[in-house]
Amino acid sequence: MKTLLYKQFRLLCHPMTLIFCLFGAMVLIPNYPYSVTFFYVTLGLFFTFLNMREQKDIYYSALLPIRKRDAVKAAMVFTVFIELLSVVITALFCLLSARIQPGKDNAVGMDGNFMLLGVGFLLYAVFNLVFFTSLYRSGYKVGAAYVKANVALWPLMAVAEAVVHFPGLEWLNRVDLQANLRQIPILVVGALSFAGLSIAAYERAAALYEKVDL
Repeated sequence: MKTLLYKQFRLLCHPMTLIFCLFGAMVLIPNYPYSVTFFYVTLGLFFTFLNMREQKDIYYSALLPIRKRDAVKAAMVFTVFIELLSVVITALFCLLSARIQPGKDNAVGMDGNFMLLGVGFLLYAVFNLVFFTSLYRSGYKVGAAYVKANVALWPLMAVAEAVVHFPGLEWLNRVDLQANLRQIPILVVGALSFAGLSIAAYERAAALYEKVDL
């Protein structure tokens, strides 16, 4: 697995994948839909998996003395690492935003708080489940898998950005200590969903890929 991950990072990872992780800095932009930062990370992952297809990595991996599910596991571990990295970077910029822009209120949608991070985890969970289970039905239909994942992502993003403006739910859009404490369950549920659905995505994708005739 260590060697497969080395190959994943050194030979297949598209440069924009890591650059998009830095888009967590968008939380410093006033009145912006911050959930878009997570979309950009999935776009970077799309570039990487597209690069895997164009570099014939599917067929190269098939020649290696490894199981098909090991190739899926390496891709999943790489993806989860990128997603966790982006959440950590976004969290750091959320802290910076709260310090340099105290009292900032996002008129568009979610602000840089635990609600945003919890939603980010949930978006990644849904992306992993839809993208991987679609991709590894064939191993090479990257574009179709990404379109399906986006069909699932964008409605969730729209709901998350809108719900913070519902009467009585304004605390979801605050960054003060009291509001963040109330938002902790959202962060926990998002993180647990991310872990659970990512594992489910791997198991299902691996089972599907083992049936593919390369």
